[in-house]
Amino acid sequence: MQAVELKKKNAVRKVRKIAEASFKKYGYIIHWNGHKQKGSGNQFRIITRERDCPGWRIAYLIVRDKEIDCLEHHPGSMESFEPLQGKSILYVCNQKKPRDIEAFMLDKPVVLKKGIWHGVVSVTDEAHVKITENNRVKLVRYKLGYTLYGKRHK
Repeated sequence: MQAVELKKKNAVRKVRKIAEASFKKYGYIIHWNGHKQKGSGNQFRIITRERDCPGWRIAYLIVRDKEIDCLEHHPGSMESFEPLQGKSILYVCNQKKPRDIEAFMLDKPVVLKKGIWHGVVSVTDEAHVKITENNRVKLVRYKLGYTLYGKRHK
């Protein structure tokens, strides 16, 4: 696991692999978790849905930041993060405890629940991430008071 140092507090966060049990309080892994039928036909499964949603949008994010000092959340929208290229760390925490930050290597596509505080840093020159969210999104930022790094910082 990679250690991530917090600038002012000198606390260390372990970057964890995304697993269903460790990530479920923040959202869902996008993967096939149902019964796979044998045969040659395609199968379709809805992973999650939002009722009464006024449309959605797909975005392409190129992450070049190696450090962040704030997190953001969208109170009215779930949001997917789907890694396409490069490596990045997804920082997340519950909306009620924004200082209890966990770090996950974004090595699987995930969906964040509404209101989950989050931020992304690249551990390679750049990382490419596909994002899907509601068409209209309210953005709320939270200044941390310290810096989260993508690589061990001295």
